[in-house]
Parts: sequence; structure tokens; C-alpha cells
Amino acid sequence: MPAHLLQEKVSGSYTPTTTVTTPHSRLLQSGEGKLEKTPLPAEEDIRPEMKDDIYDPSYQDEEGPRPKLEFVWRNIILMALLHVGALYGITLVPTCKFRTWLWAFSYYVISVVGITAGAHRLWSHRSYKARLPLRFFLIIANTMAFQNDVFEWARDHRAHHKFSETNADPHNSRRGFFFSHVGWLLVRKHPAVKQKGALLDLSDLKAEKLVMFQRRYYKPAVLLMCFILPTLVPWYFWGETFQHSLYVATFLRYAVVLNATWLVNSAAHMYGYRPYDKNINSRENVLVSLGAVGEGFHNYHHSFPYDYSASEYRWHINFTTFFIDCMAVLGLAYDRKKISKAAILARIKRTGDGSYKSG
Repeated sequence: MPAHLLQEKVSGSYTPTTTVTTPHSRLLQSGEGKLEKTPLPAEEDIRPEMKDDIYDPSYQDEEGPRPKLEFVWRNIILMALLHVGALYGITLVPTCKFRTWLWAFSYYVISVVGITAGAHRLWSHRSYKARLPLRFFLIIANTMAFQNDVFEWARDHRAHHKFSETNADPHNSRRGFFFSHVGWLLVRKHPAVKQKGALLDLSDLKAEKLVMFQRRYYKPAVLLMCFILPTLVPWYFWGETFQHSLYVATFLRYAVVLNATWLVNSAAHMYGYRPYDKNINSRENVLVSLGAVGEGFHNYHHSFPYDYSASEYRWHINFTTFFIDCMAVLGLAYDRKKISKAAILARIKRTGDGSYKSG
């Protein structure tokens, strides 16, 4: 059976997706500073419980000089040591046992899925729903990734969408590639990030016991899941050297996970096409999708943040969507939100940059 027919069968025969066809309007700031109306699917129809990840064009940065940068030296030192260890790990890759390569790659994929399918599409955007076994798996996978607990990750990500490319955006790409990639973690947050982030509705996250349990025990859980476990398993079970286990399966793997997901904040906001909305910075970047298992269709995602696929094309270079659809087949994921083709085409016609290719 052709892949596209198999995809339609899997995604349509079990738990149906919610498709939005009725557009309405919002105000969007263009590159020239003008406000224009842009059609959007009706958020109240698709996701009534969520509004705080929708772009707010009314927010503008305050006039005046930017606050002085305050470096977080602990983060700078630890991040430098991690990347030095990862670079050394690259030199050890050729002498690793095959099972160590496979272990590191598997750990990488599971970790990234904990971010993409978990912290991002499930908890930040509520673009689908998950039953307890899947939520439990995703919270473990997210802990393996060590990119802040789900509560903090989702809070920052909602602020990123609502106040995108302003000082209230935690990794504002207008401050340059390095800042949006990793620099934002090496300095104190801009006061606007704290001010506007504190106003977001996070009641759904606070009400979820699993999310708050992870937050409560995050530090020891990260130490175990991100560092101890991936190092000890190769060393104990198939006799890999401790050096290879530590520098390849742990430091190199963790550094790759970090940089693959950071590229969504940096490269996918600077390089690529904007077929859905030319008035926003986020771009379609296939290379980012390869590394971040489906998160590089970023112009689409910022145009339609409530779509569980974060892409118009579902399985195309999008392992995360494939994973969620598989979980739907098993009955563990349901109520997957999907934007209708009519709404997508209306948006392309109104605000696209002309790069869109149909079919």
C-alpha cells in the first residue's frame, strides 16, 4: 500500500482528528508596521481551553535602551564543559561498539520526542490529548532531554508564540543567531519575559499532577535519566569502556539533542521560506526538521500553532507526527487537532510569500 494511503488509513480509521474549516480574523503586524486582518481558523472551535499561545500583535516593545546583560556564569561554564566533552566524544565515535551507537541514537530519538510530542505539542499547545500511559512515557522522555521541566518549558514557549520577536520572547531571534540558539540560556531573562510570562494562564499545567510531580523532583530525575543511566547501561551490559559511555552516549548525545532543538529557535526563524505568512520571522527549514524530528516547518507552526502535526504534510520529514498517529492507533492519543486545507489555502493566498507549491 502506498505510504500516503497508509497514512490516511491510520490517521482516519481510529481516533478522528478535529478539523477546522471556519475562518475568522485577527490583527497581524506587517513588516512595515501596519496592522492588517488575517484569516485564522476559529480557535474557539478547535481548542476552547487554550488561548495564551496565540500571537498578540498589540504588544510592542517599550522604548528605551536594552537592560544591561547579566551573565549566568554557572550556565556558561557548564555549557562550555558539555560541548568540550561532546567534541572529545566525536573522536571516540569510530572506536565505539555498535550497540553503543545504537543506544546513543535511540536515547537521542526518545529524548527529542519527549520535547516535540510532549513539552511542545501536548503540553505547550494542547494540540492533542494523551492518556496516562503516554503522558507518563513523555514525561520520562522529556526528563531524559534535560531542557527544563515541562512547566517551565511550556511557559516559555507560550510566551515565545504570544510575544514572538519582541523582548518578551525568551529567545527573540531579532537579537541574533547566537542569542536565539543558546545565548538566551547564558544570560538573565529580559524583564519583559518575566513580566509578560507571569500573566499567562498556566492553570492547565498546574492542574496536571504528572507535570507538577516532574517539576518537584526534576533535579534528581535529570541526574539519573540524562547522565547516570545512559552512561552506566553501555558500560555494565555490554562492556563498553566508561570513557566511551560517558563522552559518546552521554555528553555527545546530549549536546546533539540540545543543538537540534535549539535550531528551531535560531535557524528556523532566520533561514527558509515563508509560504504561509511572510509577515512573521519563522521559516520552513527542512534541515531543522530532520534534526528535530519534524519541528522545522516553522512558518506553518507559527501560523497554526494548534495543529498537532506542526506541519501541513503530516508524516513528511515529521517523525513526531508519525509517533502521535501510532499512539492514536493504540488508543493512547486522541482529539488530534488539524487545520483544514481550505483554511490553509486562504492563509497562503492572503499572507504567503509566493513560495508555496501545491501538491
